[in-house]
Amino acid sequence: MARSAGLGTGNDDSRFLTVCTYTREKPQVGGHMEVAQRRSLVERMIAAAKLDAQLYEEVEADADATSQAALVVGLAAVASAIGGAGGGATGFFGGLIAAFVGWLLWSGVTYLIGDKLLGGTATWGELLRTIGFAQSPGVFYVLAIIPVLGGLVRLAVLVWLLVAGIVAIRQALDFSTGKAIVTALLGWLVMATLSMVLLSGAA
Repeated sequence: MARSAGLGTGNDDSRFLTVCTYTREKPQVGGHMEVAQRRSLVERMIAAAKLDAQLYEEVEADADATSQAALVVGLAAVASAIGGAGGGATGFFGGLIAAFVGWLLWSGVTYLIGDKLLGGTATWGELLRTIGFAQSPGVFYVLAIIPVLGGLVRLAVLVWLLVAGIVAIRQALDFSTGKAIVTALLGWLVMATLSMVLLSGAA
């Protein structure tokens, strides 16, 4: 942003001194000025877990955050595997692969429903990032390893993940919470149908 100030002295010898000052501004995201300094992965995960809408806007606009989103998905999957100890190496790697495949498919289905059917505005990449960071609460699955409290922990984290997912969809697609919930419900229906088809085919 530049400002100019003219300083005139004398008659024919008048000169104008143009003084330019610059302020560094980040692109506006969701009607708010983005934080000038990019947050670390841990800071972003904490903000995502706190359901910070501005964080989801931030990662949506940051094309470089896709790899971070993938790392969040991986960390959540590892935490889930530790919390449900007993699956062995096969269960661990199977869960990790399923987490990444599910992330890719869920983001794609959400994009098709929210953007193409319900009038939202987002790209598949933007949804990959917001939905990936919405997995941040999943790191608490590791606490499910605690005897007796395991089931309660998993239920609490599941609800937390569902709410974070709604916020992620809403912020990425730039529409109401109601439409975000509808998008999620339709998406879950599509994913459940795909799962049943795949399972029946495997059988």
